[in-house]
Amino acid sequence: MKVDNSQIVREQDPRSLRELLFMLALVAVLVAGLVLYAWPHLQVRQTGMASERLNRERERLLEQGRKRRVEAIATRDLGMRPPPTERLIVVERSEGAQDAARVARSEIAPQPAPTQAPAGRR
Repeated sequence: MKVDNSQIVREQDPRSLRELLFMLALVAVLVAGLVLYAWPHLQVRQTGMASERLNRERERLLEQGRKRRVEAIATRDLGMRPPPTERLIVVERSEGAQDAARVARSEIAPQPAPTQAPAGRR
């Protein structure tokens, strides 16, 4: 026997809409809580990275200012000039040379500082 269901009208359950809205509200609260928790941490991290970048820039500018000041003193007060290009010698330090220098420094025993007698009348 064949059952004809074409005449059946499906009614919507009022509880299903309420449950759906409750679940959406719960998910929204959880997402908002996660965002409110993570946002300050992200801001602190970005601020720290910006601070480090600005500190590096500050150190670079201070070093540049020191070099210019030394250069100005050398040219103005001491009368020094850059050497001609044919007299320039470029020395490159290899990584191996730095390691060898570090080992050599660690193997050398520190020399005791000379003691001075107190200055007295002669």
